[in-house]
Amino acid sequence: PGLTAAARWDPQPLTYQELQSERTEVPAARLLEETVLSRPGSEDSGCGELVWVGEPVVFGRADSIAGKYGVWMKDPEPVPPFTRETTWRVDAVGTEVRQLFQYEADDQLAQGYPAKVHILPQPLESTGAVVYRGGLFFQPRRSRAVARYDLRGETVTAEREIPGAGYHGQYPYSWGGYTDIDLAVDETGLWVIYSTEKARGAIVLSKLDPETLEIRRTWETNIRKRGVANSFVICGTLYTVSSYSAPNATINFAYDTATGAGRALSIPFENRFRYLSMVDYNPAERQLFAWDSFNMVTYPIRLSQP
Repeated sequence: PGLTAAARWDPQPLTYQELQSERTEVPAARLLEETVLSRPGSEDSGCGELVWVGEPVVFGRADSIAGKYGVWMKDPEPVPPFTRETTWRVDAVGTEVRQLFQYEADDQLAQGYPAKVHILPQPLESTGAVVYRGGLFFQPRRSRAVARYDLRGETVTAEREIPGAGYHGQYPYSWGGYTDIDLAVDETGLWVIYSTEKARGAIVLSKLDPETLEIRRTWETNIRKRGVANSFVICGTLYTVSSYSAPNATINFAYDTATGAGRALSIPFENRFRYLSMVDYNPAERQLFAWDSFNMVTYPIRLSQP
């Protein structure tokens, strides 16, 4: 009988669970090294500092006014049946934004034909959402909470308030759009970028547990959130974009969570369509994903050798 059971046994879920539990026990520094080094196609592995951002490449274009600004992303650590090719998109103009479009390949996105449309149980606010480990992490409308929507089960599995976080126009990025609460993913996990009254409008960065959304640790920077157009995290360092509309903007500031030190930068960054409403880093693709006035674009990047 053991044999027939073995033949029917599907190792997939178990392997995945083992990987997850094993992962949580590895020290962060080593984990960082391993996830980066084991990534296929990254010869320049290792976590360095951002030194260069290339020209934007257009992947698709929104065809209605609802897509003037929005968010699009791929999951750097997908859960079956989704893959690293599955692409997600939200057109964020409007007061009741509930549609999450799912595409199986880049050409589907380019042609504007989603494989599926998920209707979120509650409307989301702004362009801060990310997809990570099989979940869409987003800010429910008019709240200082962050929620996790499970893409397989199509339900919200966790929701938690970010203590003291400004929301609905208190501490947005310079372009507005209620961008008070912005989620980010890097080699080390899930982050939330926001500000509080206590921080007087400076960017606060917290590391979140992707299952429970509990805050693991928080850093307060010395750069004003309203003074920058957007931000993203690479290898535990927060980077900010100087302008959402200037064609020749820059990546103008970096804050390293490992050292707690911030520094000014001037890395050229092109806003080709003059209305940048979202920028996120994808650690699996080693690219920036952005939404620039109806256009979904990616930017190649280079990191310094560690």
